[in-house]
Amino acid sequence: MSLSPEEIFEAAGVRGHLHARRLGSPAAVGVDADAPVVLASVVKVPLAYEFARQVAAGLLDPADRVRATAADRLGGTGSAGFADDVEYSLRDAALLALSVSDNTAADLLFDRVGVENVRSLLAELGLTRTTVIGAPRDLLRTIMEDTAAGHPLRALDPLRTSSTTPREMTRLLWSIWTDPGPGAQVLEWMSAQVSWHRLTAGFPPSVAVAAKTGTMPGIRNEIGIATYPDESAYAVAVFTEGGAETLRRPDIDRAIGEAARAAVDQLRS
Repeated sequence: MSLSPEEIFEAAGVRGHLHARRLGSPAAVGVDADAPVVLASVVKVPLAYEFARQVAAGLLDPADRVRATAADRLGGTGSAGFADDVEYSLRDAALLALSVSDNTAADLLFDRVGVENVRSLLAELGLTRTTVIGAPRDLLRTIMEDTAAGHPLRALDPLRTSSTTPREMTRLLWSIWTDPGPGAQVLEWMSAQVSWHRLTAGFPPSVAVAAKTGTMPGIRNEIGIATYPDESAYAVAVFTEGGAETLRRPDIDRAIGEAARAAVDQLRS
């Protein structure tokens, strides 16, 4: 007998929040889908979407170049962890931000796109419960300040950091999916994500998954679109809390994919 998403979360020892919807249909299922949750690197999805929209409107040239210097590098994947300075185009910054969750590329893209413009996009889409405090460097600044002061980290509190709800993230994905221009470009970048251990791991190889992770101590997220061979598509947003003792928890990663699959199976049945 298949487990429900709630049972999968419980078995992994996490608190899980989930929303899944069949795109092009009102059908949806959820688990605590309206709870506030920490965005973490999922914020790079609306960032990339606003960038693609500005390119389509002729406001930005995707070939314009940015330079990642030592002052920009936060550490981590992609150019954020490079030893030397590097230049790349804005569109490659978007690719790096979504494919390997490059925080420095996201910072440089935020500089060009504008944090306020990302907030305006969210408002335009009716995502009233999604907030963006700033770029990855701004989030890191709060962590450093709170650590130095011995305070609880704002970055882990959805009421004091960039946050959303699972339901609003599937609505964002629906907006991207229905946009044949900028939205299609964002899905292409999301399809290049190298992390296959969460949502993608929950589906068979015949199902195409375009997704973006988000990870912080005790926070593991992923949102994405799963498209089946019959061309039916499902937007899924999974956010978990728990397992803060280490960033490496493959059991929780698997649970995210299994819960997503269980939710989609409910919709398909």
